[in-house]
Amino acid sequence: MVTSSSFYFNGKDGQSLYARKWTSTSKPKAIVQITHGMAEHIGRYEDFASFLVSHELFVYGNDHRGHGHTATREEDIGYFTDNNGYETIVEDMERLTEVIQKEFPNTPIFLFGHSMGSFLSRRYIQLFGDCLQGVILSGTGGHPGFIGKVGYIIASREAKKHGRRKSSTRMNDLTFGSYNKSFMPVRSSFDWLSRNEKEVNKYIQDPLCGAVFTAGFFADFLKGLLSIYNDDDKIPKDLPIYFFSGTEDPVGKQTKGVLQNIHHLQAMNLEDISYKFYPEGRHEMLNEINKEEVYSDILEWILTHI
Repeated sequence: MVTSSSFYFNGKDGQSLYARKWTSTSKPKAIVQITHGMAEHIGRYEDFASFLVSHELFVYGNDHRGHGHTATREEDIGYFTDNNGYETIVEDMERLTEVIQKEFPNTPIFLFGHSMGSFLSRRYIQLFGDCLQGVILSGTGGHPGFIGKVGYIIASREAKKHGRRKSSTRMNDLTFGSYNKSFMPVRSSFDWLSRNEKEVNKYIQDPLCGAVFTAGFFADFLKGLLSIYNDDDKIPKDLPIYFFSGTEDPVGKQTKGVLQNIHHLQAMNLEDISYKFYPEGRHEMLNEINKEEVYSDILEWILTHI
C-alpha cells in the first residue's frame, strides 16, 4: 500500500520548501528523487510515484522556489531568488538528497529530472553526482545557443526596467509561443504537452500550473542554461544516465536537442549513456497515451542499475 505525505525542509538560506514523499511498509530497493518542470509542481507525479512504490522504489520530490506550495505568496509565483537563482535551486535539490540519506541511509538514490528539472539535474550531477546511483532526464533540450543568449539579454533588460518579480509575457511568448505550431489545429495553448486530452485539461485546470513567469526567473534560468555545458567534465564518468523523449517534443526539437546532449556527453567519455525515443510522443511522456510503456521502461532501467 502506498503512503503519501508532505513535509517541509529548509534551503541553505532558511527558505522553507514544500516536499512530498511516497513510501510503503516494505524496505525500498532504491529512492527516486524527482525534480519537476517549469510552471508545475511535484503533486503532478502522484501516479508515476505510486507505480514506482508498487515496485519497492520510494519517491521524494519538492516544489521548487516559485512553484506550487513553496510559492506561498502571490509575488513569489514564477520567481526563484534575488541572487544566484539557478544555483540556489540546485542546492535545494541537494538538501532534499540529504533528507533522503538521513531517512534511508545506504539506499541508492536516482535523480529524475523533467524539462526544467532536467537542466537543473545537469548542474546537480556536476556538483553532487557522487551522491547518485543514476540520473534520468525527461523532456530535455539542447544548448540554447545564440537564441538563448538573446533571450538572456532581453530578460535581463526587462528585469532591470520593470523589476525582477514582474511577470514577463514577452519572454513567455518567446519561450513557448512556437511550441504548438507542429500540432495545428489545437484545442488549447498547451496541446504540445501531450496527446492525452484529459491530461492537458488537468494541467489547464490546475491552479498551480501554467503561470506566466517573471523576468528574473527567465534571466536566472537562461544564465544557468548557458553555463551548464561548461562543466560537464565534473560529472562522474561512471554515472549512468538515461534520456527519454517523445519524437514530437518541441523542447527537444523533435529529438535533435536531446541527441546533441547525448553526443556531447559521450564525447566527455561518460561510460553509461542510454536513451529511448517514443514515436509521436510530445513533451510529457509520463502523461502520454502510452505512459504505461514509459513507466515500465524507466522501472527496467532503474532495476538494472541498482
